[in-house]
Amino acid sequence: MNNSENPVFDAENGTKKKRTTTNKRTTGERSVTNRKPRASSTAEGGAEKKKTTARQTSSGAGRTTHTRRAATTAEVKIPGRSVPKKKAEQTEAPSVPTWNALITPMDTEAETIPQEKPVRRRTERKKTEVTAKTAAKGQTEPVRIYFIGGVGEIGKNMTAIEYGDDILVVDAGLIFPTEEMPGIDLVVPDISFLVQNAKKVRGVILTHGHEDHIGGLPYLLKELNVPVYGTKLTLMLADNKIREHRIANTDLRVVQAGDTISLGCFSVQCVGVTHSIAGALAFAITTPQGVIYHSGDFKIDLTPVAGAPIDLESIARIGQNGVLLYLGESTNVERPGYTMSETVVGTTLGHLFAEHASRRIIVATFASNVHRLQQIIDIAAANHRKVALSGRSMLNVVDAALKIGELHIPEDILIDIEKIKNYKDTELVIVSTGSQGEPMSALTRMASGDLKTVSIGNNDTVIISASPIPGNEKMIYRVINNLYRKGAEVVYESLEKIHVSGHACQEEHKILHKLLRPKFFIPVHGEYRHLKKHADLAKSMGMQEGNILIADIGNCVELTADSIRFGESFPAGARLIDGDGFEDESSSEVMKDRRRIASEGMFIVSVALIHGEATTTPTIINKGFVFADDKENMADIQACVERTIAAFDVASHSADELAAAIRKTLKNYIFRHTKKSPLIVPIVTEL
Repeated sequence: MNNSENPVFDAENGTKKKRTTTNKRTTGERSVTNRKPRASSTAEGGAEKKKTTARQTSSGAGRTTHTRRAATTAEVKIPGRSVPKKKAEQTEAPSVPTWNALITPMDTEAETIPQEKPVRRRTERKKTEVTAKTAAKGQTEPVRIYFIGGVGEIGKNMTAIEYGDDILVVDAGLIFPTEEMPGIDLVVPDISFLVQNAKKVRGVILTHGHEDHIGGLPYLLKELNVPVYGTKLTLMLADNKIREHRIANTDLRVVQAGDTISLGCFSVQCVGVTHSIAGALAFAITTPQGVIYHSGDFKIDLTPVAGAPIDLESIARIGQNGVLLYLGESTNVERPGYTMSETVVGTTLGHLFAEHASRRIIVATFASNVHRLQQIIDIAAANHRKVALSGRSMLNVVDAALKIGELHIPEDILIDIEKIKNYKDTELVIVSTGSQGEPMSALTRMASGDLKTVSIGNNDTVIISASPIPGNEKMIYRVINNLYRKGAEVVYESLEKIHVSGHACQEEHKILHKLLRPKFFIPVHGEYRHLKKHADLAKSMGMQEGNILIADIGNCVELTADSIRFGESFPAGARLIDGDGFEDESSSEVMKDRRRIASEGMFIVSVALIHGEATTTPTIINKGFVFADDKENMADIQACVERTIAAFDVASHSADELAAAIRKTLKNYIFRHTKKSPLIVPIVTEL
């Protein structure tokens, strides 16, 4: 393979380099390679023209290649990041392919994205429809859907679809820890089932680039060597995470709305939808039993800020040709009516900038909402203000969006956050992370006075362009209170139409159900109340109750052309990420100890033995317990431990047995006197 076929994309400085790190992963019996594609892609005829072997399917099927849009990072320098530099062509072919190899053609030096012929789209669509109509003929084995995450919760989305020897995975998300998970960094799905069936997994398809859909991908790729499919922005954001984890030999393949890819026995049609991030997709998955439509996250926005509206025409056509099962997102199903268009936020921002023309403006929003960032930058430019970016994820997303042409920034409008003191308040807009009150985010640190580069004052207007994710309300309102204390004016959702959701409301869900006309329905992407509400909506649209299932994590659903039912459950749950390690939540002793320490405190008892006798008085250390400053009770605890040691026959027992006796005696004493059960850690040392 020549050098242009196999570059490693460095998203930080826009260069290609050789990746040398390795990782230990489970690979299936089918090899995954980045071969040079044939002149006719699999989407155009590979799976339809002839039956391919399993090895051909996993190594090259479904790959869609495009050229990269001309020199976006060369046009705009992002302050705070290194400037991209052209490097001389390497003489040695890098060994690790990444998604960028699939944007740039492997057999041409063209620098612009060619317009694909409409005939290709029509041909792909026709073939998909024929497959959908004839899929279930003569098939007796059910398709199985495994819910690994994303049901009964918001976040951690992951679903696996299995038929025979093929498994297709949709999304690989994460969720952030709750207050009941002290010391935990992230929570990702337990993928034990996928690891046990590694030889069957044909690939991962990503609906979009939000953390709850791609955040768990690095942890999956550490154990499974499989291709990953997504749009340009989705894979750009995923690649940033993969590089942070130093994972080698990743196989990321770019697709776009309208493409069809083949993964084992599955044919996947990519459908363009609108969401709060660019490049969002839904998937019409043709299986041997029929078509499964996975909605991803969506709303019906007919006037998007950029890009095409949701492809209702394709969705209607898929429905006309028959949908066996609809997996529909449920996040906003409790809200009546329609979700407002993103353009509403632009209108609100415009009049807020005018109202606060004499003040410095700080806007906190989701870094991934590229279209909102574009509106903020456009309005700042129209008001002759410079833009400074604050927060690592904000810099990363802007960098990624520029590279693929999703974001367009006028020349010389961006300035380094370190240089904002050189400008008047009326000349500045600061765009920041922290719209959810995250403890280490830029806005939270501004509000607490811990961010060196930005100090909040009386002439600041802070616009929080986001709504609270369930569970984050306390953190957000704490930040708002701190901002007010520092003299700033704060504008948030309850005061202005400063945020619109990226998720569909009830009337939009009804439109999707009407267009798709599915035989069976399973609501996904929501807490149980959301799933129940969505099931009720489906019944109100005429679907029979027996054709609707509400699944939970660990449930397997068996699907045929004529039936749907729960199958045998499988091991599933959550993995708690703590630094470089992880533990299964259900069996984590570390988590149990941390929770006990957090709620009940801890005692450490240290005893030294020489020839079977205690050499000194036992040392007792008490942390986080009510007796910490009570000398009388601590003296009683000391005496209790000493009596236990004196009564214990050390000569005929081990040090471990003495430690167990101390733990039992002290635990009983403390519970009798306080009704508490702190963590007790005896340490017996034989000298």
